[in-house]
Amino acid sequence: MKRIFSVSKWMLLIVTAVNFLNCTQPKDNKEATIKAEADTAAITASNSITQFADINGRKIAYRSIGNGEPMILCQRFRGNLDDWDPLFLDELAKEYKVITFDYTGLGLSTGNTPNNMTGFAKDVTDLATALQLKKFIIGGWSFGGWVAQIVTTESPALISQTILIGTRPPGKFDHPFEDIFFQTALKPSNDFADEIILFFEPTSAFSRDAAKRSHDRIAKRTNKDSLVKVEQLHFYTEGGKDYTNDPYNARQKMMTTKIPILVISGDHEICFPPENWFDLNRKLPTTQVVVIPQSGHGPQHQYPEMVATYIKTFLDNNKKYRTTN
Repeated sequence: MKRIFSVSKWMLLIVTAVNFLNCTQPKDNKEATIKAEADTAAITASNSITQFADINGRKIAYRSIGNGEPMILCQRFRGNLDDWDPLFLDELAKEYKVITFDYTGLGLSTGNTPNNMTGFAKDVTDLATALQLKKFIIGGWSFGGWVAQIVTTESPALISQTILIGTRPPGKFDHPFEDIFFQTALKPSNDFADEIILFFEPTSAFSRDAAKRSHDRIAKRTNKDSLVKVEQLHFYTEGGKDYTNDPYNARQKMMTTKIPILVISGDHEICFPPENWFDLNRKLPTTQVVVIPQSGHGPQHQYPEMVATYIKTFLDNNKKYRTTN
Protein backbone atom coordinates (compact mmCIF):
# COMPACT_ATOMS: atom_id res chain seq x y z
CA MET A 1 0.00 0.00 0.00
CA LYS A 2 2.81 2.33 0.90
CA ARG A 3 4.49 1.65 -2.46
CA ILE A 4 1.33 2.53 -4.37
CA PHE A 5 1.04 5.84 -2.53
CA SER A 6 4.69 6.62 -3.35
CA VAL A 7 4.20 6.05 -7.06
CA SER A 8 1.09 8.20 -7.08
CA LYS A 9 2.96 10.97 -5.28
CA TRP A 10 5.74 10.93 -7.85
CA MET A 11 3.20 10.91 -10.71
CA LEU A 12 1.57 13.97 -9.19
CA LEU A 13 4.89 15.74 -9.04
CA ILE A 14 5.66 14.87 -12.68
CA VAL A 15 2.26 16.07 -13.92
CA THR A 16 2.65 19.29 -11.93
CA ALA A 17 6.09 19.87 -13.41
CA VAL A 18 4.84 19.28 -16.95
CA ASN A 19 1.95 21.67 -16.46
CA PHE A 20 4.34 24.26 -15.05
CA LEU A 21 6.62 23.94 -18.06
CA ASN A 22 3.69 24.28 -20.42
CA CYS A 23 2.46 27.34 -18.63
CA THR A 24 5.89 28.93 -18.65
CA GLN A 25 6.59 28.17 -22.32
CA PRO A 26 7.45 31.49 -23.95
CA LYS A 27 4.39 33.08 -25.50
CA ASP A 28 6.45 33.97 -28.55
CA ASN A 29 7.12 30.28 -29.26
CA LYS A 30 3.44 29.42 -29.14
CA GLU A 31 2.54 32.34 -31.37
CA ALA A 32 5.31 31.42 -33.80
CA THR A 33 3.98 27.88 -34.05
CA ILE A 34 0.43 29.10 -34.66
CA LYS A 35 1.65 31.61 -37.22
CA ALA A 36 3.70 28.97 -39.07
CA GLU A 37 0.66 26.70 -39.30
CA ALA A 38 -1.50 29.59 -40.53
CA ASP A 39 1.11 30.59 -43.11
CA THR A 40 1.23 27.03 -44.46
CA ALA A 41 -2.56 26.93 -44.72
CA ALA A 42 -2.51 30.25 -46.60
CA ILE A 43 -0.25 28.81 -49.31
CA THR A 44 -2.38 27.42 -52.14
CA ALA A 45 -1.68 25.98 -55.56
CA SER A 46 -2.46 29.37 -57.09
CA ASN A 47 -0.04 31.42 -54.98
CA SER A 48 2.70 28.91 -54.09
CA ILE A 49 6.20 30.02 -55.00
CA THR A 50 8.37 28.16 -57.48
CA GLN A 51 11.47 26.76 -55.82
CA PHE A 52 14.55 25.08 -57.26
CA ALA A 53 16.45 22.00 -56.16
CA ASP A 54 20.11 22.04 -57.23
CA ILE A 55 20.89 18.48 -58.30
CA ASN A 56 24.12 17.40 -59.97
CA GLY A 57 24.54 20.56 -62.04
CA ARG A 58 20.89 21.00 -62.98
CA LYS A 59 17.96 22.73 -61.31
CA ILE A 60 14.57 21.07 -60.86
CA ALA A 61 11.74 23.58 -60.54
CA TYR A 62 9.08 22.53 -58.04
CA ARG A 63 6.23 23.79 -55.89
CA SER A 64 5.04 22.44 -52.56
CA ILE A 65 1.80 22.96 -50.64
CA GLY A 66 0.21 21.36 -47.61
CA ASN A 67 1.50 19.23 -44.76
CA GLY A 68 1.52 15.53 -44.04
CA GLU A 69 2.85 12.52 -45.90
CA PRO A 70 4.64 13.71 -49.07
CA MET A 71 3.10 13.10 -52.47
CA ILE A 72 5.06 13.79 -55.67
CA LEU A 73 2.95 14.27 -58.81
CA CYS A 74 4.38 13.77 -62.31
CA GLN A 75 3.02 15.94 -65.11
CA ARG A 76 1.44 15.06 -68.47
CA PHE A 77 2.73 15.37 -72.03
CA ARG A 78 3.59 19.02 -72.70
CA GLY A 79 2.50 20.08 -69.22
CA ASN A 80 4.30 22.32 -66.77
CA LEU A 81 3.80 23.41 -63.16
CA ASP A 82 0.82 25.59 -64.13
CA ASP A 83 -1.16 22.82 -65.83
CA TRP A 84 -2.56 21.15 -62.72
CA ASP A 85 -6.04 22.24 -61.68
CA PRO A 86 -5.34 24.22 -58.47
CA LEU A 87 -8.56 23.06 -56.79
CA PHE A 88 -7.50 19.43 -57.22
CA LEU A 89 -4.09 20.15 -55.66
CA ASP A 90 -5.59 22.19 -52.84
CA GLU A 91 -7.99 19.36 -51.96
CA LEU A 92 -5.10 16.88 -51.75
CA ALA A 93 -3.04 19.38 -49.75
CA LYS A 94 -5.62 19.34 -46.95
CA GLU A 95 -4.10 16.02 -45.86
CA TYR A 96 -0.82 15.65 -47.77
CA LYS A 97 2.30 17.58 -48.67
CA VAL A 98 1.79 17.89 -52.44
CA ILE A 99 4.85 18.43 -54.61
CA THR A 100 4.71 19.18 -58.34
CA PHE A 101 7.74 19.71 -60.58
CA ASP A 102 9.06 20.27 -64.11
CA TYR A 103 11.10 17.51 -65.75
CA THR A 104 14.76 18.25 -66.43
CA GLY A 105 15.18 20.76 -69.25
CA LEU A 106 11.44 21.45 -69.53
CA GLY A 107 9.52 24.44 -68.18
CA LEU A 108 11.70 26.21 -65.64
CA SER A 109 13.97 23.23 -64.95
CA THR A 110 17.46 23.21 -66.45
CA GLY A 111 19.71 20.48 -67.78
CA ASN A 112 19.54 17.90 -70.56
CA THR A 113 16.07 16.41 -70.96
CA PRO A 114 16.07 12.59 -70.83
CA ASN A 115 14.84 10.49 -73.73
CA ASN A 116 14.02 7.31 -71.83
CA MET A 117 11.74 6.50 -68.92
CA THR A 118 14.43 5.79 -66.34
CA GLY A 119 15.79 9.26 -67.04
CA PHE A 120 12.41 10.86 -66.32
CA ALA A 121 11.98 8.63 -63.27
CA LYS A 122 15.38 9.76 -62.00
CA ASP A 123 14.02 13.31 -61.81
CA VAL A 124 11.58 12.05 -59.19
CA THR A 125 14.08 10.12 -57.10
CA ASP A 126 16.66 12.90 -57.33
CA LEU A 127 14.09 15.46 -56.21
CA ALA A 128 13.04 13.20 -53.34
CA THR A 129 16.67 12.92 -52.26
CA ALA A 130 17.14 16.69 -52.45
CA LEU A 131 14.03 17.20 -50.31
CA GLN A 132 15.16 14.45 -47.88
CA LEU A 133 12.10 12.28 -48.49
CA LYS A 134 12.75 8.71 -47.45
CA LYS A 135 9.33 7.44 -48.55
CA PHE A 136 6.47 9.09 -50.44
CA ILE A 137 3.31 8.62 -52.46
CA ILE A 138 3.97 8.79 -56.21
CA GLY A 139 1.31 10.04 -58.60
CA GLY A 140 1.18 10.79 -62.28
CA TRP A 141 -1.18 11.98 -65.00
CA SER A 142 -0.93 10.74 -68.61
CA PHE A 143 2.79 10.66 -69.52
CA GLY A 144 3.40 11.34 -65.84
CA GLY A 145 1.58 8.10 -65.10
CA TRP A 146 4.25 6.28 -67.10
CA VAL A 147 6.94 8.02 -65.05
CA ALA A 148 5.15 7.12 -61.82
CA GLN A 149 4.96 3.44 -62.81
CA ILE A 150 8.67 3.30 -63.60
CA VAL A 151 9.46 4.92 -60.24
CA THR A 152 7.16 2.37 -58.58
CA THR A 153 8.77 -0.62 -60.27
CA GLU A 154 12.39 0.57 -60.26
CA SER A 155 12.50 2.18 -56.79
CA PRO A 156 9.84 0.35 -54.77
CA ALA A 157 11.57 0.96 -51.43
CA LEU A 158 10.81 4.68 -51.80
CA ILE A 159 7.10 4.32 -52.59
CA SER A 160 4.26 3.82 -50.14
CA GLN A 161 1.38 4.00 -52.66
CA THR A 162 0.84 4.90 -56.32
CA ILE A 163 -1.85 7.05 -57.95
CA LEU A 164 -2.32 6.95 -61.75
CA ILE A 165 -4.66 9.23 -63.69
CA GLY A 166 -5.46 8.98 -67.41
CA THR A 167 -2.64 6.63 -68.31
CA ARG A 168 -1.88 3.04 -69.36
CA PRO A 169 0.25 0.12 -68.19
CA PRO A 170 3.81 -0.38 -69.53
CA GLY A 171 4.52 -2.57 -72.55
CA LYS A 172 2.52 -3.42 -75.65
CA PHE A 173 -1.14 -2.38 -75.75
CA ASP A 174 -4.21 -3.12 -77.88
CA HIS A 175 -6.27 0.05 -77.39
CA PRO A 176 -4.48 3.01 -79.00
CA PHE A 177 -4.80 6.80 -79.13
CA GLU A 178 -7.59 8.39 -81.15
CA ASP A 179 -6.33 10.33 -84.17
CA ILE A 180 -7.86 13.55 -82.87
CA PHE A 181 -5.45 13.52 -79.94
CA PHE A 182 -2.36 13.93 -82.13
CA GLN A 183 -4.14 16.38 -84.44
CA THR A 184 -4.86 18.57 -81.42
CA ALA A 185 -1.98 17.96 -79.02
CA LEU A 186 0.75 18.62 -81.58
CA LYS A 187 -0.45 22.09 -82.57
CA PRO A 188 2.10 24.86 -81.96
CA SER A 189 -0.23 26.17 -79.23
CA ASN A 190 -3.53 25.06 -77.76
CA ASP A 191 -6.62 27.14 -76.96
CA PHE A 192 -9.65 26.48 -74.79
CA ALA A 193 -11.45 24.57 -77.54
CA ASP A 194 -8.45 22.25 -77.72
CA GLU A 195 -8.55 21.74 -73.94
CA ILE A 196 -12.12 20.45 -74.21
CA ILE A 197 -11.05 17.90 -76.82
CA LEU A 198 -7.88 16.86 -75.02
CA PHE A 199 -9.04 16.63 -71.41
CA PHE A 200 -12.85 16.56 -71.28
CA GLU A 201 -15.86 14.96 -73.00
CA PRO A 202 -16.93 17.26 -75.86
CA THR A 203 -20.36 15.63 -76.24
CA SER A 204 -21.31 16.39 -72.61
CA ALA A 205 -22.60 19.85 -71.71
CA PHE A 206 -21.64 19.24 -68.08
CA SER A 207 -18.10 18.31 -69.08
CA ARG A 208 -17.78 21.40 -71.28
CA ASP A 209 -18.96 23.60 -68.41
CA ALA A 210 -16.49 21.90 -66.07
CA ALA A 211 -13.75 22.59 -68.62
CA LYS A 212 -14.50 26.31 -68.43
CA ARG A 213 -14.41 26.30 -64.64
CA SER A 214 -11.10 24.42 -64.61
CA HIS A 215 -9.63 26.71 -67.29
CA ASP A 216 -10.58 29.78 -65.25
CA ARG A 217 -9.06 28.35 -62.05
CA ILE A 218 -5.77 27.64 -63.81
CA ALA A 219 -5.76 31.10 -65.43
CA LYS A 220 -5.87 32.86 -62.04
CA ARG A 221 -2.19 32.22 -61.42
CA THR A 222 -0.10 35.27 -62.33
CA ASN A 223 3.45 34.02 -61.73
CA LYS A 224 3.66 31.63 -64.69
CA ASP A 225 5.96 28.76 -65.61
CA SER A 226 7.70 28.60 -69.00
CA LEU A 227 5.88 26.69 -71.73
CA VAL A 228 7.26 23.44 -73.11
CA LYS A 229 8.54 24.19 -76.61
CA VAL A 230 7.34 22.35 -79.71
CA GLU A 231 10.91 21.35 -80.53
CA GLN A 232 11.08 19.56 -77.16
CA LEU A 233 8.12 17.25 -77.77
CA HIS A 234 10.32 14.52 -79.24
CA PHE A 235 11.60 13.76 -75.74
CA TYR A 236 8.12 12.55 -74.83
CA THR A 237 7.73 10.45 -77.97
CA GLU A 238 11.12 8.85 -77.43
CA GLY A 239 10.16 8.14 -73.84
CA GLY A 240 6.91 6.64 -75.10
CA LYS A 241 8.71 4.23 -77.40
CA ASP A 242 10.92 3.18 -74.50
CA TYR A 243 7.87 2.68 -72.29
CA THR A 244 6.18 0.49 -74.90
CA ASN A 245 9.30 -1.59 -75.52
CA ASP A 246 9.55 -1.98 -71.73
CA PRO A 247 13.22 -2.98 -71.40
CA TYR A 248 12.75 -2.67 -67.62
CA ASN A 249 10.16 -5.48 -67.47
CA ALA A 250 7.92 -2.99 -65.67
CA ARG A 251 4.73 -4.70 -66.80
CA GLN A 252 5.74 -7.94 -65.11
CA LYS A 253 6.85 -6.06 -61.99
CA MET A 254 3.41 -4.44 -61.80
CA MET A 255 1.99 -7.97 -61.58
CA THR A 256 4.10 -8.84 -58.55
CA THR A 257 4.35 -5.54 -56.66
CA LYS A 258 2.98 -5.20 -53.14
CA ILE A 259 2.49 -1.45 -53.53
CA PRO A 260 -1.19 -0.39 -53.64
CA ILE A 261 -2.04 1.24 -56.99
CA LEU A 262 -5.11 3.32 -57.85
CA VAL A 263 -5.99 4.00 -61.50
CA ILE A 264 -8.53 6.72 -62.32
CA SER A 265 -9.72 7.06 -65.90
CA GLY A 266 -12.44 8.76 -67.91
CA ASP A 267 -14.74 6.49 -69.91
CA HIS A 268 -13.87 8.39 -73.10
CA GLU A 269 -10.09 8.41 -72.98
CA ILE A 270 -8.77 9.66 -76.33
CA CYS A 271 -5.21 8.84 -75.22
CA PHE A 272 -5.27 5.77 -73.02
CA PRO A 273 -8.58 3.87 -73.03
CA PRO A 274 -9.22 2.11 -69.71
CA GLU A 275 -9.63 -1.13 -71.68
CA ASN A 276 -5.85 -1.37 -71.55
CA TRP A 277 -6.24 -1.93 -67.82
CA PHE A 278 -9.18 -4.30 -68.26
CA ASP A 279 -6.92 -6.54 -70.36
CA LEU A 280 -4.89 -7.13 -67.19
CA ASN A 281 -7.87 -8.03 -65.06
CA ARG A 282 -6.86 -10.46 -62.25
CA LYS A 283 -3.19 -10.03 -63.16
CA LEU A 284 -2.53 -6.91 -61.10
CA PRO A 285 -2.98 -7.95 -57.45
CA THR A 286 -2.80 -4.47 -55.90
CA THR A 287 -4.40 -2.33 -58.61
CA GLN A 288 -7.88 -0.81 -58.39
CA VAL A 289 -9.40 0.84 -61.47
CA VAL A 290 -12.04 3.59 -61.28
CA VAL A 291 -13.74 4.69 -64.51
CA ILE A 292 -15.71 7.95 -64.43
CA PRO A 293 -18.56 8.31 -66.96
CA GLN A 294 -18.87 11.18 -69.43
CA SER A 295 -15.34 12.34 -68.81
CA GLY A 296 -12.11 12.39 -70.78
CA HIS A 297 -8.36 12.47 -70.30
CA GLY A 298 -8.43 14.83 -67.28
CA PRO A 299 -11.07 13.54 -64.85
CA GLN A 300 -9.33 15.32 -61.96
CA HIS A 301 -10.00 18.64 -63.74
CA GLN A 302 -13.66 17.84 -64.38
CA TYR A 303 -14.23 16.53 -60.86
CA PRO A 304 -11.34 17.93 -58.77
CA GLU A 305 -12.97 17.44 -55.37
CA MET A 306 -14.46 14.03 -56.15
CA VAL A 307 -11.24 12.62 -57.61
CA ALA A 308 -9.24 13.99 -54.67
CA THR A 309 -11.73 12.26 -52.34
CA TYR A 310 -11.28 8.96 -54.21
CA ILE A 311 -7.54 9.29 -53.81
CA LYS A 312 -7.63 10.21 -50.12
CA THR A 313 -10.06 7.38 -49.34
CA PHE A 314 -7.87 4.86 -51.17
CA LEU A 315 -4.73 6.05 -49.39
CA ASP A 316 -6.37 6.20 -45.97
CA ASN A 317 -7.91 2.74 -46.24
CA ASN A 318 -4.65 1.14 -47.29
CA LYS A 319 -2.95 2.71 -44.29
CA LYS A 320 -5.81 1.64 -42.02
CA TYR A 321 -5.65 -1.96 -43.11
CA ARG A 322 -1.84 -1.88 -43.36
CA THR A 323 -1.69 -2.92 -47.01
CA THR A 324 0.90 -0.28 -47.90
CA ASN A 325 4.44 -1.17 -48.94
